[in-house]
Amino acid sequence: MAEDCVRNFRSHYYEKVGFRGVEEKRSLELLLKEEPLDLEKLCMFTQRFPIPALYRVMVWKVLLGILPSYQSCHGAVAQQRTEQYKDLKHAVDLLHLVSIKTPIPTVCLHMYRVEMGLTPLDLEIEEPKDDEDDFLAIASTMSELAESELDAYWLSRCFVLQFNSKHADSLPHLPKSLEHYLALEELRLLQHLKVCGALVRLPYSRWFRRCFAGSLPNSSLERVWDKVISGSCKLLVFVALAILISFKMTIMKMNMADGIVGFLENVHFDLYSLYFKSHTLFKNNLSSNMSMQILGMGKVVLIKYAYYHLSYRAWV
Repeated sequence: MAEDCVRNFRSHYYEKVGFRGVEEKRSLELLLKEEPLDLEKLCMFTQRFPIPALYRVMVWKVLLGILPSYQSCHGAVAQQRTEQYKDLKHAVDLLHLVSIKTPIPTVCLHMYRVEMGLTPLDLEIEEPKDDEDDFLAIASTMSELAESELDAYWLSRCFVLQFNSKHADSLPHLPKSLEHYLALEELRLLQHLKVCGALVRLPYSRWFRRCFAGSLPNSSLERVWDKVISGSCKLLVFVALAILISFKMTIMKMNMADGIVGFLENVHFDLYSLYFKSHTLFKNNLSSNMSMQILGMGKVVLIKYAYYHLSYRAWV
């Protein structure tokens, strides 16, 4: 008990003097010293706190299954991943799918298609682009966050596979969840979106299927993805909710669905404004939904995590 008191005092002191996340960083370092790594504990930590930038890619790799939980095997597995990457890169080169000038996200897409057996026998055939556009958006962000093309490919590939595997059944229900919480927070805004015909045309694909890739700056998106990678699909709903309420006044002045959708697809978000709105939403929803169970996680604190990590603490 005395040790906990000292730790709590120390954490409070660090935050007061501006050194946020010191205790969290130490806690993560202790988790990363375990052999094997405890994936459940890592997920719980990631749900509660933003991952320090120094450890983010490594934690993502473990949670996405790119690296195993046994750190003694990381070197051998990393080498195997490198060989796989080289083989796939060689394959797309032989098929003339890429060139030296091909952007990294497009290279990742073609490699992914080859590995998954999705490359058509007739390379001239055009196929539906929705899933490809989603992958390209995610790969584009990953290529900026990762240190190498190798990491960009594996992070993009495993992120997409894990997200589709875990949350494919939940995705169709996220727009309804957004409508539900919007009705609780801003009923007039919801009614306006319905009257204008904009509600059904909101950029759900960009927000939910792409996990806001291309919609939020990387500095904030990576914190959202911390939670998504560790299992919080529902978090995406509250990010979308915060965006809509943050731009309520602008949206209420528009009467055409095309104008509203176009605005939301191209607007640049003010992170600090988004934080304050998110923080307010968090407190309201937390107090009115204390008995909620979200997507089988059994933890009411998911709402708290969503807004807490969109808070000022997460941005600095």
